[in-house]
Amino acid sequence: MSQHMLKFVKIGNHMPDKRVAAERKRDFDEIYGEFADEAAATQASRCSQCGVPFCQVHCPVNNNIPDWLKLTAEGRLEEAYEVSSATNNFPEICGRICPQDRLCEGNCVLEQSGHSTVTIGSIEKYITDTAFEQGWVKPVKPKRERGQSVAIIGAGPGGMAAAMQLRAKGYSVHIYDRYDRVGGLMIYGIPSFKLEKEVVERRAELMKQSGIELHLGFEVGRDASLDALRKKHDALLIATGVYKARDAAMPGAGLSNIFPAMDYLTASNRKGLGDKVPAFEDGTLDAAGKDVVVIGGGDTAMDCVRTAVRQGAKSVKCLYRRDRANMPGSQREVKHAEEEGVEFVWLAQPEAYLGDGKVSGVRASRIHLGVPDATGRQTPQVLPGSHFNVKADMVIKALGFDPEDLPTMFGTPDLGVTRWGTLKVNYRTMMTNLDGVFAAGDIVRGASLVVWAIRDGRDAAECMHNYLAAKVEARTAPAMASAS
Repeated sequence: MSQHMLKFVKIGNHMPDKRVAAERKRDFDEIYGEFADEAAATQASRCSQCGVPFCQVHCPVNNNIPDWLKLTAEGRLEEAYEVSSATNNFPEICGRICPQDRLCEGNCVLEQSGHSTVTIGSIEKYITDTAFEQGWVKPVKPKRERGQSVAIIGAGPGGMAAAMQLRAKGYSVHIYDRYDRVGGLMIYGIPSFKLEKEVVERRAELMKQSGIELHLGFEVGRDASLDALRKKHDALLIATGVYKARDAAMPGAGLSNIFPAMDYLTASNRKGLGDKVPAFEDGTLDAAGKDVVVIGGGDTAMDCVRTAVRQGAKSVKCLYRRDRANMPGSQREVKHAEEEGVEFVWLAQPEAYLGDGKVSGVRASRIHLGVPDATGRQTPQVLPGSHFNVKADMVIKALGFDPEDLPTMFGTPDLGVTRWGTLKVNYRTMMTNLDGVFAAGDIVRGASLVVWAIRDGRDAAECMHNYLAAKVEARTAPAMASAS
């Protein structure tokens, strides 16, 4: 190990080359290049091979990070891919969009000791991109077919991960999704400069090659009820995510040119995919030449401000009621946005939209952060008499997402939900109150990260397998007893 690892003392942290802001502002291509083979191995060799790897502990899917870093440093990339993909269905996606600064890299022992973290995310991306180039990534071919079918509602990361796990065990898997492409927010929410769509599309193609049946443009409750799907399949997983935009009731909310974040991002992503988007083409959802204000401080807000820059906005401002240190989004994303010309207005509480028929600005007040609340975060307190106005031709609300009313949408009023509207499950089995109906991802835990959806999808698949195996055993046990 000493030959290949523990080189953090001699070798510094180095990310793949990042395109300069002036260049990357002009397109939607990813901002980082690829590691060269030698550079990836060199950066991987910085790993200290901790006995208790905090990077792995703080990874939602518990990736065996030290193991595949060591294999990368030794040039054993195919083995590195096998180890990486053993715990994560989409390592190349997580390598691109996970907030590593809050998860694996932020908890790296080298980062904590002042030597700077190992570039885990970039190496993870490099390993799987290389695996695709070399043809190491193969469709799932189960050893035997079980003769049982499962339905998955939702083709986002949670549903995709569960589908791959269940298909590997030999189940007939059917995915139902109301959109026309596989990927959910990875296709229509996350911009291409963070996750190029070809990366998601090749995973969708791999699913089809694995024998997973895709029913796209299919809306449960419209094209079939939940009960009809339950009768058709042996088990069912709800992995719809959460799409209902949160709102803030403020004066002027009825003015035009105020949009939810997902409407704006979906229009931009569809345009990039080559779709005809009338609301973009007529200028409604195009930020070009406009003074844009984005309200919010999470990763979705960062996606919006950076998209507006690329569309040619005249100015882009982000209003957030806490300070930089208290932002829920990735600090790297904030840094990228600042490099690209976004202005952050910290400690600013929006109070009203201004304008006559059409929005012309946002009125806000200055904020003082008071004592911590029950979650440990400081409570925002408005400073009296601190009103100020921010000019805006377009306002985008990135205030988070809540669950849709699934019992009503699915025509199943007895489907149990929590007081927040998320689906209620037994966390030991991942099953809802309806027999054979499971749930996973954001629709259970609330709006969260893609990597958590992957973890939940994998866990749900294992629970569904246990349930289905028990059903087979219960059917065959009487026959075996009578035969003996």
